Amino acid sequence: MKADPQAQRRLLDLQAIDTTLAQLAHKRRTLPEHAALDELARELSALEDERVRAQVTVDDLDRDIARLERDIEQVRVRKDKDQDRLTAGRGPARELEALQHELNSLNRRQTELEDAELELMEQRETAQAAVDEVESRLAQTRDKRAATEVTRDQALADIAKEEDFKTTSRQPLAADLPADLVTLYDKIRESSGGLGAALVTHGRCGGCRLELYGADRARIKAAPADDVVRCEECRRIMVRTAESGL
Repeated sequence: MKADPQAQRRLLDLQAIDTTLAQLAHKRRTLPEHAALDELARELSALEDERVRAQVTVDDLDRDIARLERDIEQVRVRKDKDQDRLTAGRGPARELEALQHELNSLNRRQTELEDAELELMEQRETAQAAVDEVESRLAQTRDKRAATEVTRDQALADIAKEEDFKTTSRQPLAADLPADLVTLYDKIRESSGGLGAALVTHGRCGGCRLELYGADRARIKAAPADDVVRCEECRRIMVRTAESGL
């Protein structure tokens, strides 16, 4: 392929833009905020599981306390009835004595139930404190996620702005170069890790960084200036200038 030496040198300008675009794409994919948000998502999931477990404990205690309150109320109702009958003093002495014994038993039962309820209420207070604590951590982590999302979005916007600028700069440059040269360059770039053209410096290929020796060096040195030469090793277009050392 033939191409004006100046056009070949301008390939390096096109390559510089494409390299920057590739770097911007890599930067977008590897923003630290992406990893931070993934970690925060895992942390939020774990905290939500912890909150659910803590809330289940509170709910279980609430059910147990409610059950004890119903039992206590039943004992109180029974006590009131027995006390009314005992106060009225009607009935045989043996029956009244049995009522007194039952009242004593009910008083003990009520004390036991109230003590059990008090213990459960203390447990509930501790359990609710655990719920409040994990909800506080959830809120803090959600705030951190929101702040990280803002930072990520700003970084992505900055990258997009720079990409737009570089893409806009690339279009007229590529359009001004020979179409077949750009087609070859793009094909090589796509198959060679993003590098399609490289400057030869001091007898060394700028693509694979290997020094040119023997027949390969002689071939390139002897090639007319408008020949589009390619490296035998990496197959990239080698752009020759006065600094190429050939």
